[in-house]
Amino acid sequence: MTNFGRLLACLLAGLSVPALAQDFHDRRTVQTPDQVTADNPQRVPVLPKKQGFDGTLVLRGGRIFDAVKDAAYAGSLVIRQNKVVAVLPAASTDWPADATVMDVTGKTIMPGLIDMHVHATYPIPETPADQIGSEGNATLRALRNLRLYLENGVTSIRDLGGPRDAGTIISEWLEKDMAPGPRVFAAGHIITGTGGHSANRGSTYHAMILETQRAGGEQPVYTREANGADDWRKAVRETFKMGASHIKIASHFAPDEVKAAVEEAHSLGLKVTCNCETIYTQMAVEAGVDSIEHPLPRTEETIKLMAKKGVAAIPTMQLYQQVLDMRGGLYTGPTSRRFSMNAQGNFDMLKKLIAAGVIIGVGTDTGSEGFERAPNIYIAELKFLQKAGYTPAKALIAATRTNAQIMDMDDKLGTLEAGKLADVIVVDGNPDQNLDDLAKVETVIRNGNIVIKDGRLFVPRHVPKPLLKPSPPDALK
Repeated sequence: MTNFGRLLACLLAGLSVPALAQDFHDRRTVQTPDQVTADNPQRVPVLPKKQGFDGTLVLRGGRIFDAVKDAAYAGSLVIRQNKVVAVLPAASTDWPADATVMDVTGKTIMPGLIDMHVHATYPIPETPADQIGSEGNATLRALRNLRLYLENGVTSIRDLGGPRDAGTIISEWLEKDMAPGPRVFAAGHIITGTGGHSANRGSTYHAMILETQRAGGEQPVYTREANGADDWRKAVRETFKMGASHIKIASHFAPDEVKAAVEEAHSLGLKVTCNCETIYTQMAVEAGVDSIEHPLPRTEETIKLMAKKGVAAIPTMQLYQQVLDMRGGLYTGPTSRRFSMNAQGNFDMLKKLIAAGVIIGVGTDTGSEGFERAPNIYIAELKFLQKAGYTPAKALIAATRTNAQIMDMDDKLGTLEAGKLADVIVVDGNPDQNLDDLAKVETVIRNGNIVIKDGRLFVPRHVPKPLLKPSPPDALK
């Protein structure tokens, strides 16, 4: 659309001309300043509603690690309903007299952690074979898994694939605070070429694809195989229709296919991440993908191009280290994983990405029974960054502020600043100095509500609603 066309569209929509100052390459919908939108990357306009703690909550006397500065400082955090309203100096008591005050002296107050690569709905060892593709079973699996994450201070996740609509169902459920768990930003189906990653012959998910086809079903179970640029566009649209808040693609694909997918996702306002390697990573970066998952092989040229174009990397180092450890240091893979890797090579890849100035996010690729290893797997991921040269504070910033930026949610999440959503954790220690202290999360506030208290799940007693029209029994004959 030309600038004149945009001007005319804004005038017809009743928007003021200054709205044109917005960068139209920004994936967020053009909104007036007073417009309230859903707290997810889709940015759907919604009516304002009361959320979070009923009143003002103050965390007093702690160490504030706000993820804006790289050092903690003494202060108090003030939350009203589901928003941070102030970060106060230690000596200040500038809050309402009727506020609820929690003394957190000596503890660290920081933004909730974000995990950029999770599979909350994946099967666990106890899952019956006939329930692997079940939406209902998958949703219950996710509720159990995400509670474990919440206990350990993870207040947002990017869910990168699961069966049918389970990911988007749990995402919508938790966005409305109808169950305990982190915010879930779901990708829905993984999109790949026929026989690509997660659709290769012999995998559980390939079996699910065959099951769907034999049953005459149209909706993929785990993975959407697409062929040709038009079909890749269609696959993105289908995933958007499911309620996805970002798009995940995987190799293999052709250059015109990945370009079509990225263009379509961006036009719909969603970011794209890619599970890809070697020549496919180069194709994806050239097509304008927003992030690349895993420490998989790529060329020096690709790394430089990632840095130049602002394409983020989510290394998931610990997961691949576990894979290598389980296989005696050797890597084996299916037809969608035809490359070699080893522990030192993966770490060298991480160091190259950092040296090139590539944006680094934090994700663990946790799925199945991996949630039972929280917070160990998350702390281990941060320690890879520390080993590569990050300070603990910089690693925490990657886990909060940078992750929020990669998801297009940095206006709402990732730092402790006035106006941000109140996703806050209290740690009995100094995690900005010692990452192991992240194992000592005592309090978790999610969307302004205390959900973990003294390290345990906290659910306030239900307040019953009155009957519509009570009738005394003694009035009956």
